[in-house]
Amino acid sequence: MDKMTIAIASDLSGYPLKCEVAAHLAGREGVTVLDLGIPSEDKPSPYFEQAPKVARAIQEGRAGRGVLICGTGQGMAIVANKHRGIYACVVTDVFSGERAKIINNANIITMGGWVTAPFLAKEIVDAWLSVGFTQKMEFKRDFLTNAFNQVKAIEDGNFR
Repeated sequence: MDKMTIAIASDLSGYPLKCEVAAHLAGREGVTVLDLGIPSEDKPSPYFEQAPKVARAIQEGRAGRGVLICGTGQGMAIVANKHRGIYACVVTDVFSGERAKIINNANIITMGGWVTAPFLAKEIVDAWLSVGFTQKMEFKRDFLTNAFNQVKAIEDGNFR
């Protein structure tokens, strides 16, 4: 893996899982973790304040990918996807984590601290990081590339 910076953040509900995932990522060769909070359970901040931090880190080029964790992952995904150039997917298992990158070219994955066990979250992140867009689905590369370009065209129309 090339050197990569991964931004990570959570709200209070996702804090314990964020700590586990951040430590796991920090232990991976070639990965730098940009932890954007919350810094402790004593300093909570809601998902709608945390998700923009990771989205902006990617937009500004300070990170290549991001991980967001709240109670279910759903709120974080909604807020992250309100930012141009951000493609966030809620992931619940290894297959969906891997396919978030392969099919949707997700630059952010979101998970739920209430619903995802730490060992599973680490496997999901590893699967997501281990593949590239259209990898393992080369037979659908043209379709997937066109689909992603269509999503970007919708984005361009909605983010004037």
